[in-house]
Amino acid sequence: MRYAIERVVITVGAAFLLLGLAPPPNPEEANVRATLNLYLQGHASGSGDYMRQAFVPEARLLFMRDGKLTQVTSEEYASRFTGKPADDEAKRKRSIGLIDIAGDAAIARIDLDYPDAKFVDYMTLLKIDGKWRIVNKSFNVERRPAT
Repeated sequence: MRYAIERVVITVGAAFLLLGLAPPPNPEEANVRATLNLYLQGHASGSGDYMRQAFVPEARLLFMRDGKLTQVTSEEYASRFTGKPADDEAKRKRSIGLIDIAGDAAIARIDLDYPDAKFVDYMTLLKIDGKWRIVNKSFNVERRPAT
């Protein structure tokens, strides 16, 4: 019994210690998330307008295609959206992973888990005129075999 109590005290003490060492939350995180959510809404709705709100016009999207570095502008990307959700929208999952903020710069990871592919997006954001915007995106895609 004595050892059980000691274990509880040590465990609770360690938890408080770890909580005390965690960095304080960054008040800008909610604003960064708001911009990333515009990007996610663009995917969910099929609307390029959300993408135009999330990205600066000068943004570039970089990725590998057939072993070669490929680049498109944010406008080229936004114009690919049809204005309608994908037919398999109910089966698609999206999440914001890592967010790291340093002053007016931030990075974020977004996971897009779709029936036919899994995407990992890495976003670079800057706070421009008081608003967080995506300035670059690089990503990887893993295609799934057709079922």
